[in-house]
Amino acid sequence: MTKERLYLFDTTLRDGGQTEGIDFSVEDKILIAKTLDELGLDYVEGGYPGANRTDTEFFSKKRDYANIAMTAFGMTKRAGRSASNDPGLQGVLQAEADAVCLVAKSWDYHVRVALGVGNEENLEALGQSVDAVVASGREALIDCEHFFDGYKANSDYALACVRTALDHGARWAVLCDTNGGTLPNEVSEIVAEVAGQVPGGKLGIHAHNDTENAVANSLAAVRAGVRQVQGSLNGLGERCGNANLVSLIPTFLLKPEFADRFETGIKPDQLRNLTHVSRLLDEVLNRSPNRQAPYVGASAFATKAGIHASAIQKEPETYEHVPPETVGNERRLLVSEQAGKSNVLAVLDRIGVKVGKDDGHVQRLLDEVKDREGAGYAYDGAEASFELMARRMLGDVPQYFSVESFRVLVERRHNALGELVTVSEATVKVQVDGETKISVGEGNGPVNALDQALRKDLGENYQKYIGSIELVDYKVRVLTGGTDAVTRVLIESRDRIDRSRWFTIGVSPNIVDASFEAILDSINYKLMRDGAPGP
Repeated sequence: MTKERLYLFDTTLRDGGQTEGIDFSVEDKILIAKTLDELGLDYVEGGYPGANRTDTEFFSKKRDYANIAMTAFGMTKRAGRSASNDPGLQGVLQAEADAVCLVAKSWDYHVRVALGVGNEENLEALGQSVDAVVASGREALIDCEHFFDGYKANSDYALACVRTALDHGARWAVLCDTNGGTLPNEVSEIVAEVAGQVPGGKLGIHAHNDTENAVANSLAAVRAGVRQVQGSLNGLGERCGNANLVSLIPTFLLKPEFADRFETGIKPDQLRNLTHVSRLLDEVLNRSPNRQAPYVGASAFATKAGIHASAIQKEPETYEHVPPETVGNERRLLVSEQAGKSNVLAVLDRIGVKVGKDDGHVQRLLDEVKDREGAGYAYDGAEASFELMARRMLGDVPQYFSVESFRVLVERRHNALGELVTVSEATVKVQVDGETKISVGEGNGPVNALDQALRKDLGENYQKYIGSIELVDYKVRVLTGGTDAVTRVLIESRDRIDRSRWFTIGVSPNIVDASFEAILDSINYKLMRDGAPGP
């Protein structure tokens, strides 16, 4: 049976750019658009040309893409102006784009309050705007803003907006849950009613995530008849975000309900790049990937319990809903106080350490993990520290250097401008190749100062390995109450060159000491990973 075509529309660069704290550069947009093209999407909404300098520059020249139709976003013409005399609409039509997506009011309440015009005048402006897009030779799409709220308030008028867009030649009329408050059962009912009156093959869905239902609403809309799905990478978007394409794409391709009925422009070999695409976006945004993200998160196929680990090693599908490699992810069996030998063996195998299941080191390592976790360590979130501990127990890690002492000073004072500032200074004494080295570092806090001092001079044998390390995240958890509480510190480090990340841990009643332990593990892990020679 011939499968129906499902079209995927990405709005990361437009709607995703409205996420609080996110500001794409032109270079960011070019990189992300190229990545989405390689992934095999159908449409990429690049932004609103004419609305700001970045989007205008991004659309200033034509770029060649293999798969995507680059789409410019704009608004229907203003009341009282012709399409040819509306600067906003003309700015969009002059952009170097393959398609134009215009937003139109489809809730009569918004037509009256936001636009201040009559319902018929709004429909007239919508139709004339679509005419202008079609006349420009571009594919026309209409985002029917607040469609679901509008349909519930005045279904005849909301439906008239859809019909007007399609009658004037729009390829797609997109039903938007702009406020994000519509629930899946409502989406199913409303889309089914609309698809019964206009062709479902010309309908799309644009869901926001304000009730955590954007993905569910998108799936419900497809079941009910729409054939275009809009969303963003990693669920970026205004307020609570948009439907997450990184969750929707593998669901469409791997779940039989959709995979048996629909096809998309994404092939299996492209799907295997999905994890990379998701994490690349986080790199561009300079933020840590969501470890619990479905399909692509580091924890998406991670198992902690020993009994589960044993079953997964025998039959992976016992605890995996899809094979992790289909989306470019990997299976991870974690070590913790809940782990068994199966977990330890699996982790050792993954990091390239081959030991037999009856090797005494396995039980010793498991006992050590459980003892340390009883003291506050948590190795399921700090695999770099676990690998160091395991390899040291097996005698695989040389002692590159040893720390004799460290000292941290924190001083609050007035600077030369009379401003009250707090400065930190750290001194670290280390033994490297039989030589004592004393380094001093300054930072915006004691941990930063210690990190700077330790990495300042580890000798010519090691300095070249650690120059690219940067500390990108620092988390503290108080494990026991009171001012003398035991503290756990988790540090995330990154290599600026190969963009790899790793996590290390430290535990101590002294927060600075716990932090320094995690920093030491981070540096030693980098030296070990890169094959630095022993002393």
